[in-house]
Amino acid sequence: MAERKGYVATTKFLIASPTKVRPVAHLVNQKPVTKAFAILANMPQKGAGLINATLKSAVANALNQNSKLDEDMLYVKEIRIDEGPRLKRVWFRARGRADQLLKRMCHITVIVDEKAGE
Repeated sequence: MAERKGYVATTKFLIASPTKVRPVAHLVNQKPVTKAFAILANMPQKGAGLINATLKSAVANALNQNSKLDEDMLYVKEIRIDEGPRLKRVWFRARGRADQLLKRMCHITVIVDEKAGE
């Protein structure tokens, strides 16, 4: 029997470097949703706010699809931070030179599921 995937929310094309967002995601992976919200609320990183918004969406999807669920029954099954396209901009330098400035983007996917054994 195939394993159930859970309730998914995805946010795409966020202007934030995936390498800066991933350490924040690792802190809340496999944690209960209420604890994950508390952790994200107390972090100063930009990625914490981005993950928090996506996590709220995943929890709302879960509660709307299954009316028997309670927020306390949910946990973060998986958080995936994928690389998106890069915006390429010109960065003017001294002596008439120019460099390329890459504005990196990321896609955040959050999967929540209910705790096993309940």
